[in-house]
Order: sequence, then C-alpha cells, then structure tokens
Amino acid sequence: TNIDGNWQKLGVDQLLIQWSIVDGINYLSPDTPQRPDWWRIGQQPWAKKIILGLDGEFDERKARTNVLILAQKSAQIIEQKLPLNIIGYYFPVEVDPTWAEAASIMPQALAQLPRPLWISVYDSANVGAKILADWLASWLPPDVGVFFQDGVGVEARTPLVARQYMDELAKTLGHDRVKVIVEAFRPGNAHQFRPATKQELLPQITIMQGYDIFLFDGPNYLSNQLVTDLASGMQKRLQAE
Repeated sequence: TNIDGNWQKLGVDQLLIQWSIVDGINYLSPDTPQRPDWWRIGQQPWAKKIILGLDGEFDERKARTNVLILAQKSAQIIEQKLPLNIIGYYFPVEVDPTWAEAASIMPQALAQLPRPLWISVYDSANVGAKILADWLASWLPPDVGVFFQDGVGVEARTPLVARQYMDELAKTLGHDRVKVIVEAFRPGNAHQFRPATKQELLPQITIMQGYDIFLFDGPNYLSNQLVTDLASGMQKRLQAE
C-alpha cells in the first residue's frame, strides 16, 4: 500500500488501482491501519490520472458469485472524496469465456456503476482472439471498456499472439475501448512469480505500441533499476527504428 517508484521514466502517468475495498478491507477508510497515503500518491508523476478500482474479492469464484452485491457496494464508493484525479472506474470482477453466467449477470452489475468504466478480461482457455472479442461484444455494454491481460507473464501466449488479440478486440469493440495489461512477471520457483527481465519485458512493451499499456504490477515487479534499464532499452530501440 505504500507504493513508490520511478515508473514515469517509461512515460507512465496513469495508475490503475485494483480495488478500493477487498474482502471487506476498506483502503479508503481512515480507520484502516494499512490505508495508503492517497494525498502523496496523487502528487506522483506516475499517478497524474487515476482509474479507481471498486469493491472486490480476492477469491475469483466468490467475486463472481457475489457480483451484484459487489456492484451495489461499489456504487457507494464514488461518493467519497479523494485527493486523486480520478478519470474512470474499474470493476474488479474479472471475466473470461469459461464464466458462462457473465453474459447475463455482468450487464446488470455494470448498469449500477459510474462511467467511464472498465473491466478486465483474460483467455485462460485460449479460445482465440475472434471468439473472445465476439463473446464480449455480445453482452458488454457499449460504454464499458476492457483491460486485456496479455497472458505473456503466465506463458499462455507470445507477445505477437497477444498483439493479435488486442488488434481483434480493437477491431470488434473499438480502439478507445481497449487497453492492455502487460504482465511484468514470469513463473518462478515453488509456484511463485518473479519479475520479468529487461530482455523478457521489452518485447512485450514494444509490440503493444499504439495501445494504452498498463504494467502489472509495478510495485511488485518493476524495481527502480529495471525501470531504468527498460527506459534505456526503449530509447535505443526507438533510435534504431
């Protein structure tokens, strides 16, 4: 919760906060011991614009079961005043094509929430870019955007295939409705994740140029040294091109 970094060296000026409340812990409440210093965060160059996550659950299955309740609670969050430049909201109940009930229940939940509004989507079943895009288009309200998790960090696909997903989503939903979550980690030992190296992460960032890129997750995986190395690598690649 006490996040700090030099992500502005990569051109970062937006912060996606995953959730304001999770499993009943309210990070906006002054009574929460681990409450972030929102004023300090709001002054950072990498947080000039904020997409504020709403109410969620750590357990995905539980979140999907309680999606309408979470939406009702989330609608109350926007009434709180924060020292942040909030440009939109994120409803942290993730969707994928294996969630059969999403098409019927998510529109009901999203109807209760403010705009601009975003959700996140992934494709663990690897149904393919077109099937995923058509599925979303069949039920997602036209004024709700999508964060696509690229799946490269969990080694579900290559950066090139992830780019093909983004292009298909942009073609189907509209370019302004899609942003990409670039996974800044890789599988490590004992079912843990480790930070991606410069050599692993740079191709992910480079191939997604032209889209709004969010690096997940900066505080855990993007050290100051890695950011400096990435910034240097991006500059050299741009000069070479």
